Amino acid sequence: MVSDVHGNTEALARAGDGADALVCLGDLVLFLDYADHSRGIFPDLFGAENATRLVELRTARRFDEAREFGRKLWGAVDGERHAVIEGAVRKQYAEMFAALPTPTYATYGNVDIPSLWPEYAGPGTTVLDGERVEIGGRVFGFVGGGLRTPMRTPYEISDEEYAAKIEAVGEVDVLCTHIPPDVPELLYDTVARRFERGSRALLDAIHRTRPRYALFGHVHQPLVRRMRVGATECVNVGHFAGTSRPWALEW
Repeated sequence: MVSDVHGNTEALARAGDGADALVCLGDLVLFLDYADHSRGIFPDLFGAENATRLVELRTARRFDEAREFGRKLWGAVDGERHAVIEGAVRKQYAEMFAALPTPTYATYGNVDIPSLWPEYAGPGTTVLDGERVEIGGRVFGFVGGGLRTPMRTPYEISDEEYAAKIEAVGEVDVLCTHIPPDVPELLYDTVARRFERGSRALLDAIHRTRPRYALFGHVHQPLVRRMRVGATECVNVGHFAGTSRPWALEW
């Protein structure tokens, strides 16, 4: 089980070793590495110094200034912004999807571009979003993406659309999402020093349907990585880009 891969292709190729299947909870793309400002699409285009400035503005929650700073940089780029980013994402996807073992079950993160996945997901990779599948005799439900934030990442959707996907999944043994349920301890990032957005609909579903596990990522350095919510074990499976270690689900 991995989440928040963010370009860590080399470790991803080994993540399924010894496992019956690999489950990926999204965020394959590396746009900007907050720990190493020289890595990612943004510094490749604009340099590490500008990447550091963008991180400073975002960390200070000065999102309007961050967007204006980005607009000025993009104004000097030869080519349309969307096309430039898509080309860089395609290169990353080609490498990462080729590294996924068979079988892999995957859903999208908030920085992913779902429309591109069908071009790169091979026959050994099953992509699910608002859907369920049986793995090893247990029923897994998958809900991808994130909720809308000032960051405006590519796959952010409304609370209503997210809740509809949660409802479509229904009762499962393992509920797999990119973002956590709306529990403060699971949402606070101790390094970024801010609360990420979690889903109230997901939390309500955990209380209502009582899955054995609720698994997620998104928060890279959470205050609490694991806690029980009613009958459900809620687990942040880890920031794979930083640790290179998958989390093993053993029943």
